[in-house]
Amino acid sequence: MGLAMLVASSLAAVAQRAPDTFADLVDQVSGAVVNITTNTSIAAADQGPNSGSPLEDFFEEFRRRNSPDGNVPEMPRRRGSALGSGFVISEDGYIVTNNHVIANADEIMIEFFSGQELPAEIIGTDLNTDLALLKVESSEPLPFVSFGDSKAMRTGDWVMAMGNPLGQGFSVSAGIVSSLGRELQGAYDDFIQTDAAINRGNSGGPLFNMDGQVIGVNTAILSPNGGSIGIGFAMSSNVVNNVVGQLQEFGETRRGWLGVRIQDVDTELADALGLETARGALVTDVPEGPASEAGILPRDVILTFDGIDIVDTKQLVRTVGNAPVDTAVRVVIFRDGETQTLLVTLGRREDAERTIPASLQSPDEATESTIMGLTISTLTDELRSQLGLEADVEGLVVSNIEEDSAAFEKGLRIGDVIEEAGQVAVGTLSDLEDRIAEARDAGQKSFLLLIRRGEDARFVALPLDGE
Repeated sequence: MGLAMLVASSLAAVAQRAPDTFADLVDQVSGAVVNITTNTSIAAADQGPNSGSPLEDFFEEFRRRNSPDGNVPEMPRRRGSALGSGFVISEDGYIVTNNHVIANADEIMIEFFSGQELPAEIIGTDLNTDLALLKVESSEPLPFVSFGDSKAMRTGDWVMAMGNPLGQGFSVSAGIVSSLGRELQGAYDDFIQTDAAINRGNSGGPLFNMDGQVIGVNTAILSPNGGSIGIGFAMSSNVVNNVVGQLQEFGETRRGWLGVRIQDVDTELADALGLETARGALVTDVPEGPASEAGILPRDVILTFDGIDIVDTKQLVRTVGNAPVDTAVRVVIFRDGETQTLLVTLGRREDAERTIPASLQSPDEATESTIMGLTISTLTDELRSQLGLEADVEGLVVSNIEEDSAAFEKGLRIGDVIEEAGQVAVGTLSDLEDRIAEARDAGQKSFLLLIRRGEDARFVALPLDGE
């Protein structure tokens, strides 16, 4: 027993000690890491000293006047180039990199650690995760690396980055995982933050664990001067593996689509809905689509999706996006104080996405009644026209709002349409006043409104501590 405990503690000490060297790991994976050079044909005018400045139109008119036929002569084109990194994921030549490394490229050249160079073609790209899949043809099997499980990584684990920083050629840096689950801008972001040195040119290169598996794709840095300050971000391998698999099979992504508009559940909303804890994703609108066909309704709170507990809207978006299209999944919702399980067959998000309309213009003030810091007016045909609403839209319009009110702090603005109050449709001021009175009589601390702004709807819980 004593010997076993001694061995166990010795192993734990080894696991926590810094590696003596990364050289063996470099030897193991370097053959699969590549430098990427792209060439792009660029009009000289597009890159001239006046491009994008007020002088651009002046010089264009000058060239037109001095042209024999009155036309602006075509400017000569020059070659532009960009440098980045990538890695081979199969012996038949599939290569992963960032989309921004190869965007708008006319030619893509892959340089291997051995010095061999091969042209590459683009198989597919994904703007949402900034990933791209390339392919080279080789007469010999190529060395490659495999993906590891990014979810198995812990803050403080050792990692190694490899790539082509600042165009200097193959280079290695090492550090630790600084944080996990970072979000930058995208809906599907799941970045690993690391202090391993990452610079321009490292984009698209691999971040390895100590087993030589790729657990991230180096994508971005946070820096005031463009150089590494120890804050780098790599898209997690669990996201990359899913996207790359779709690009390899279809040449494009096919993300799951549930077909709901949602918002986070805060404590006031949870209280108004009767939820014990503030969690899940509150459904604010259900346009025609998979969710509507399955029976999901506004005010439902999505608690689990395909067996995964949903904490907030961001998690639901990522989880649904990673789910396969045309697959039936179980969705647990909270409705009217009880949970229900519905079966939803997912659609494809790329087919469903559409342009969001411009912001609404504020209607002319038409004061009817002031309630809880809101000036409310009935919805007339004139207001419908000003707001760009369909003739069948019903509710009350916010025509003014006090900036020191709880409603303003919650995000309500002039032009918003109140469709429901206390989970009941309202069309007149008396409807709204009755619902508020009922809520106060029932001892509720907050009051639930369904607000529509253009095509977007959301629930807002206002405190009932005064008029």
